[in-house]
Amino acid sequence: MSEFNAFLVRSVGGWGYFGIFVLMFLESSFFPFPSEVVMIPAGYLSYLGKLSLWVSILFGVIGSYTGALFNYFLAEKYGRKFLIKHGKYLFIDEKKLEKLEGFFKKHGHISTFNGRLIPGVRQYISLPAGLAKMNLFIFSVYTIVGAGIWVTILTFLGYFIGDKKDLIKKYSNEITILIIIFVVIITLVYWIYYKKKNRIKGEINH
Repeated sequence: MSEFNAFLVRSVGGWGYFGIFVLMFLESSFFPFPSEVVMIPAGYLSYLGKLSLWVSILFGVIGSYTGALFNYFLAEKYGRKFLIKHGKYLFIDEKKLEKLEGFFKKHGHISTFNGRLIPGVRQYISLPAGLAKMNLFIFSVYTIVGAGIWVTILTFLGYFIGDKKDLIKKYSNEITILIIIFVVIITLVYWIYYKKKNRIKGEINH
């Protein structure tokens, strides 16, 4: 895997912005490799003056969003048929699919936003969103915002300490922990707001 990561770093340098777009598209869709090995080198190359910092971020976000759209439409078109046919092997039936659709209609925005920030989840959060036919505009907004935050953090990390591998590992771990804490806080705030909103709505209806 280290040889493959080295290939990715060389690709970012050789392909420029197109390489950033393609690799982030793959990372955000179906190919399991960390976005760190794309955007951190892009940030470092920006520090060296070989790329523009903000254009690198832009292409990283566009690549992430396009990859997420690929997963979204893939799940929207084939997901339900696949799960209805083979879902019993995954302990998923049509009733659970309906619950998933209902959940994403109510909470798809916060789920998509949070999912884009969590390692190991960001590549796959688009699949249940597409399966549940989540509103495409809302999906797009929260995907772009979530991806934008993550891509910007990685690019700036590469810009400031891109040639210090030990520091990158240290700060990457610390940033991941901080982001997870941030996601937990956002989720709690959202849940409290949602419960309060429903309670007020119930009181008005009565």
